[in-house]
Amino acid sequence: MIVIVDYGMGNLRSVEKAIASIGASSVISNDPDAIVKADKLIIPGVGAFGDCMKNLRSYGVEDAVRQFIAKGRPALGICVGMQILFEDGEESPGIKGLGLMKGSVKRLDHGRLSVQGLKIPHMGWNTVRQAKGSFLFEGIADKSYFYFVHSYCPAPLEDVAIGVTDYGVDFTSVVRKDNIVATQFHPEKSQANGLRLLSNFFRYRG
Repeated sequence: MIVIVDYGMGNLRSVEKAIASIGASSVISNDPDAIVKADKLIIPGVGAFGDCMKNLRSYGVEDAVRQFIAKGRPALGICVGMQILFEDGEESPGIKGLGLMKGSVKRLDHGRLSVQGLKIPHMGWNTVRQAKGSFLFEGIADKSYFYFVHSYCPAPLEDVAIGVTDYGVDFTSVVRKDNIVATQFHPEKSQANGLRLLSNFFRYRG
C-alpha cells in the first residue's frame, strides 16, 4: 500500500487521483503506525519550508517518516516535500529540515533571472535533463517536460542530483539517495510524463 503523508501541506487529493489513474491504490494518512507499515511513502508539500516542518512535527508524523525511511522502503518527496528532506532552508531561517540529505534549500537567483526576463516563482512547464540514469526515468525521454511551481530549490552538498532543470540557471530538480527519491516539480500535474514517473515509483521494488 502507498501511504500519502497527510500533514496539512500538500495536494493530497491530486496525488491520490494520480495514483489511482495508474491503477494503484493509496491512502491518505497521518497515522504514524500506518506510515511506518506502508510499502511505499509519498511526502507531498505545498507552501513554506518552515510551515511544512512545523506541521510535520505538530501532526506527530516526523518520527514515523524517519522510521519508514530507516527500513529502506521507497519514499518519494514532491515539491516542498523534496525540500524538507534537506538540512535547512533560506525561506525559514532557524528551522531544521529532516536532514536526510546534506545541503540547504536556496532561493532561485532573482537578480540573474530578472535580467533575463524570468519571474519568480518559477511556474509552468520546463524540461528535466537526466543527469544520471534512474528507475524513475524509465520510459521517459531526456529533457521531457514537467510542471513546476516554486521559488526555492535544493543545493545539495552530496552527489544526489539525478535531474537538472534550466531556468536561467541550472538547479537540481530530481534527487535520489538510497531508497529516497524526490522531485521539485509536481508529477501529479505533469500529465503523461508525471504519471509515468509515478508508475515507475509504484513498480519499483528496491
